[in-house]
Amino acid sequence: MSAAQYKSRITEKAKELGFDTVGFTVARMGDGHVTGLREFIAEERYGDMQWMAERRHHREQPQNLWPDAVSVIALGLNYGPSHDPLTLLDYPDYANISVYARGKDYHDIVKKKLKALGRWMAQEFTCDLKVFVDTAPVPEKPLAAQAGLGWQGKHTNVVSPDFGSWLFLGAIYTTLALDPDTPHRDQCGSCRACLDICPTNAFTAERKIDARRCISYLTIEHKGMIDPSFMEQMGNRIYGCDDCLAACPWNKFAKRASESGFHARAELGAPPIKDLLDLEDADFRTVFSGSPIKRIGRNRFIRNVLVAAGNSGDRSLLPKIERLCADPDPVVAETACWAQKRLQD
Repeated sequence: MSAAQYKSRITEKAKELGFDTVGFTVARMGDGHVTGLREFIAEERYGDMQWMAERRHHREQPQNLWPDAVSVIALGLNYGPSHDPLTLLDYPDYANISVYARGKDYHDIVKKKLKALGRWMAQEFTCDLKVFVDTAPVPEKPLAAQAGLGWQGKHTNVVSPDFGSWLFLGAIYTTLALDPDTPHRDQCGSCRACLDICPTNAFTAERKIDARRCISYLTIEHKGMIDPSFMEQMGNRIYGCDDCLAACPWNKFAKRASESGFHARAELGAPPIKDLLDLEDADFRTVFSGSPIKRIGRNRFIRNVLVAAGNSGDRSLLPKIERLCADPDPVVAETACWAQKRLQD
């Protein structure tokens, strides 16, 4: 079989398994990616995510992680929402959860499809391969751009001409020699919508983000007390932030996700803040079973909900907040006291 035939069959199988877009590239990154990553690490813009610094070498080049890799297959799954996720920001009594976390855990869905494609490839072509979805030091976004799935926008995420900013990414490293696709040209132009909408000014420049100021980082990765200077800007965002993604004009071409697992669960579309404040650990685990939210644990989650409660302006929440001022977790207790003072003031 020719390299073109390999690519054609792999693409056909990937689409059959539910992937929305497929691209191919060499297992080698350009100098721009390596330089940018080293600057990010040197400036410690990764915050608490120490694993980014510890495994920088593996993230620089695919062959640093797996020396046998020859080609990379980049795959995307559309998770486009059915409505504008920014609308809920105008309703402070309700918690705003990032679109990607309102349904089932995307890691499970994407990895299942990747493994199915990988097994098929190994049987059909007797090749070696490894599959990845956001759980290994793999530069998924630069690889996707290099493979032609789209381009990295000024918000650092991949922008697809067909799906806007709403793509989950996976990658397959393989020993197959596959002809690379042409990278997609950058079509952001002079637009700054994603940069200008950021509530905490997390972008230090185009395509440069300081995670320590990013609401997604603060609500998901950051484990301690959130800097009070960011709390007011968080509004009712309790898990992640979609502002820079949702602001992208290319979303006019976006489509609602065809994968039903990515559709929002009814109870996570707009949960009332007053109900979330009551969650104890067992309740939290039950409500968020099968959700990516479960991995941050009850304490970090309640910390985030308390910030939203403090920003809600709803003084009827004060009894629940006062109870949490005595929470065994010191970060929860301190955040509750902040929320109490903000509502009283």
